Amino acid sequence: MYEFVRQLYPICRSITGNGVRETLRIIGQRVPLQIREVPTGTKVFDWTIPREWNIRDAWVKDPSGRKIIELRNSNLHVVSYSVPVHKKLSLPELKKHLHSLPELPHLIPYRTSYYQATWGFCLSHNQQRELVEGEYEVFIDSSLEDGHLSFGEYLLKGQTTEEVLLSCHVCHPSLANDNLSGVALATALAQLLEGYDRRYSYRFLFVPGTIGAITWLALNEDFIRQIKCGLVVALVGDRGKLTYKKSRQRCAEIDQAALHVLGHSGAAYEVQDFSPYGYDERQYCSPGIDLAVGSLTRTPYGRYLEYHTSGDNLDFLSADALEDSLQAYLSILHVVDTNRRYRNQYPKCEPQLGRRGLYSELGGQSDGKELEMALLWVLNFSDGEHSILDIAARSGKPFAQLARAARLLERAGLLKESMEREEIRGVERPIESGG
Repeated sequence: MYEFVRQLYPICRSITGNGVRETLRIIGQRVPLQIREVPTGTKVFDWTIPREWNIRDAWVKDPSGRKIIELRNSNLHVVSYSVPVHKKLSLPELKKHLHSLPELPHLIPYRTSYYQATWGFCLSHNQQRELVEGEYEVFIDSSLEDGHLSFGEYLLKGQTTEEVLLSCHVCHPSLANDNLSGVALATALAQLLEGYDRRYSYRFLFVPGTIGAITWLALNEDFIRQIKCGLVVALVGDRGKLTYKKSRQRCAEIDQAALHVLGHSGAAYEVQDFSPYGYDERQYCSPGIDLAVGSLTRTPYGRYLEYHTSGDNLDFLSADALEDSLQAYLSILHVVDTNRRYRNQYPKCEPQLGRRGLYSELGGQSDGKELEMALLWVLNFSDGEHSILDIAARSGKPFAQLARAARLLERAGLLKESMEREEIRGVERPIESGG
């Protein structure tokens, strides 16, 4: 994953343009990504697909003619979606188009202007303080033309048409944690899940932030009720503790699964309630959509100094943190995919376990007493209403232990899976599958 971030890091991306296409093409070398192109001017709910932006070169020359700011040195040097410009101007005039961070004087900020026709450069505050009076020449070789918004999706089919959604954004240039770490983890997750026995189908979205999620939802409004739950993948490569942001529904199965996995991980973690600010979970959880989509990050957005600056670079990223995040995602999805509801076939008092060979099963295990208690918990609450995850929350026992007990009880004929699940609304939208 770290090396994948390194490969994608130099590409100049924005919400549209060739940088996004190049990124999607490279992701497509690892998973069979279907790339979608939505034309400029297309209405998507209250938004409109903007003109496509591409940039070839940009620089600022000081009064001596020396280039002091260059796009080729950092993609962050140019405000994303800057209109083309080539002119000479005084230092006071230039400063109206310069962005720096006085509180972090050694870092270059990340700035955008997607929906306002302007231009600008970003630089460290230390560099800005060194600028001298005189005439400066600025040049931005960019284009804003009718084109397309590009995004990628990959459907990994399971035993049912119910889907788990994994979404990440692909629009940020040269920001390793935000959000190339999410792109790398989502790609690795898709590759790993290909080899798993899956109950649910898994849909991976690689979309530009905000407008990409809005576009996908607008194009698939009749279909989205097949989505059981989901996660927004972002900020998963820094050294901070894992943080889970709940879905708008707050107590959805994905929320319960995430809290269970984090609670039994033995590591420090943080839980945040839903708020309508952040990444694309706020689109998936908007009131007219209201999907059960949470977000698992490490340090949340805006809470580390390097956020949206040149400090969010490859040195800031941790391969160990990426691996830890991936394991957490796999564990949460495993809980969701294997969670079941059962009905006790002998609900009147405890059934006799010994004559069904379950005590011999217990006797041969080092954790026999724990497994015995798990069997009793599962038997007592398998009423068709409580899932294994519900029983785990009630008992405080690990999901894996209770799921193992349920398998033993089902094999002994004491449990039968309850198939009474919420009816799926909507229609299946065909898309090429990799599994």
